[in-house]
Amino acid sequence: MQAEEAARRWLADQGVSQVRDGWVSDEEPDVLLTANQVAHSWAGDVFAEDVDAADQVRLAFGLLDLLGEYWVTCEIRFANEGAEGPLPADVLWDGYRQRLEADRDAEAVTYSLWVDWFEDHVTSASAFAEVLGTDIGRVVAERSEALLRRARRVLECSGPVRWTVKEPTYRTAVRLPALHPALFRGLLTGFHDVYGDLEPADALALLDRLDLPTDTRHLAELRHVLAAGHRNHYRSPGAWDDAVRSCS
Repeated sequence: MQAEEAARRWLADQGVSQVRDGWVSDEEPDVLLTANQVAHSWAGDVFAEDVDAADQVRLAFGLLDLLGEYWVTCEIRFANEGAEGPLPADVLWDGYRQRLEADRDAEAVTYSLWVDWFEDHVTSASAFAEVLGTDIGRVVAERSEALLRRARRVLECSGPVRWTVKEPTYRTAVRLPALHPALFRGLLTGFHDVYGDLEPADALALLDRLDLPTDTRHLAELRHVLAAGHRNHYRSPGAWDDAVRSCS
C-alpha cells in the first residue's frame, strides 16, 4: 500500500490524478484516460527520476499496484535491459515475489513472467529461480498461504521454462498436494505453449503422482500424448486431436 500511495503522489506531481471513471491530466483535464493509457504515457518516466535505481524500481512497482497494467512491467524490463541497466536484482525480484504472494489480482505479474521472462531462454532460468526455484523447499516446509499463493501462480505459468531448470522444483512441489493442480497446469502449458518445454517420460511420471480428480479436464488427453512420447503441441500438431478422440 505504501508503494501504491507513493506512486499516486508521483503521478500527481506529473499532473495526473484519478477521478471516478478513470484518470485525467492537467494538460487535458477534459480527456478521460484509462489506466492503460496512463501506464503507456508515464510509466517509463519513472526511470528518468533523479533517485537511485532501487527507488526507481520500487516506484515502478507502486505504479503497477496502482494501475494494474502489464505495460508497467514492460517498462521495468526495458529499464533492466537498457543503457543504465541492469536494475538491482534484489529489489527487482523482491517486487515480483511480493506481488505474487499478495492476496490480490496478479494477472499483470504472471503474464509478465510468462511472456517476458519465461519464454526468453536467456532469462528464464534466473527468473524462475528468483520467483520460486531457489526457495521451493521453504514453500513446502512452511506452507503459509502467501508462499503457496506465489508457488501456485509461478507453477501455472512455468510451461516455457526449460524442463531441466524447472524439473527439480516440480519434484519438490509434488510433495505438497495443495500444489498439485498448479503443477498440472504447468505440465499442460508445457505441452501446449508454443515455447513450452518438457520431457515426456519424466513429465508422465510426475503427472502420475498428482492427486487430481479423475474427471480433471484434459488430464486423460495429457497422459495420452505424454505416453506416446510427444513433447509439444506444435512439434506434433495432430497428437492432441488424436488424444481427444481416443479419450472420448
